[in-house]
Amino acid sequence: MGDRDVGSIGKDSIGKEDATKWDPGFTEQIKKWAGPVIKRYFRAEVRGLAAIPPAGGALLVSNHSGGMLTPDVMVFAPAFYDKFGFDRPVFTLAHSALFIGPMGDWLHRAGVIEANRENAEKALHAGALVLVFPGGDYDSYRPTFENKIDFAGRTGYIRTAIESGVPIVPMVSIGAQESQLFLTRGNWLAKRLGLERLRAEILPVTFGFPFGLSVFFPPNIPLPTKIVTQVLDPIDVVDEFGEDPDVDAVDARVREVMQAALDELANKRRFPILG
Repeated sequence: MGDRDVGSIGKDSIGKEDATKWDPGFTEQIKKWAGPVIKRYFRAEVRGLAAIPPAGGALLVSNHSGGMLTPDVMVFAPAFYDKFGFDRPVFTLAHSALFIGPMGDWLHRAGVIEANRENAEKALHAGALVLVFPGGDYDSYRPTFENKIDFAGRTGYIRTAIESGVPIVPMVSIGAQESQLFLTRGNWLAKRLGLERLRAEILPVTFGFPFGLSVFFPPNIPLPTKIVTQVLDPIDVVDEFGEDPDVDAVDARVREVMQAALDELANKRRFPILG
């Protein structure tokens, strides 16, 4: 597959409306211009890329950090493409609300696709990598010094990996939660205000620059905290758990290895923001 042949990634095997819009040239331009800025600003390090299987689909499962302006993908993706080139895309699953107007087309071209199992499975069957953040906003708005892997009970990613027959590649990131002071997810506040009727389970309260105290909006500008991302060894679900694996047991195993890695990164971190 040529690194500019968008169609060769699989019009027949990846969602026609989403993933086939991936544009390696466009993605490379983003990496070229935004990648170095993100890397310098956050002094970003991505470790363990060699753990990613060299071929075939794989489901990358990560914790999510940094609130509304989470830098997770912009830290990881440039490092991945630096090492592996553009013959194999990374598709990131994202909430459908992000794909409104022209932004939707740009996101598709950069490899961001609507978060549903059909899109993920088509990309995985085509040999692509799919990056998922099971904890979503619940995870990205955890209190600043709560270094805990918590997906809020969401296990759909396990079923996606099982049904697609691909390994799970866990990875963890530390640092972005120090880009401002995340005080509370605001679960209680959202409930008291009746926001559950709008399918809003959290109403985060943060403190940062330049707006000071923020109740979800406006988002403060992230501080230049040092971010380290660690890719971990793949988990072959069938090999470890058998042909009919218990989803909860697999989820517990994934979170266990991620928590151990996150704890290790936290123990090596000397100072907030500085790293």
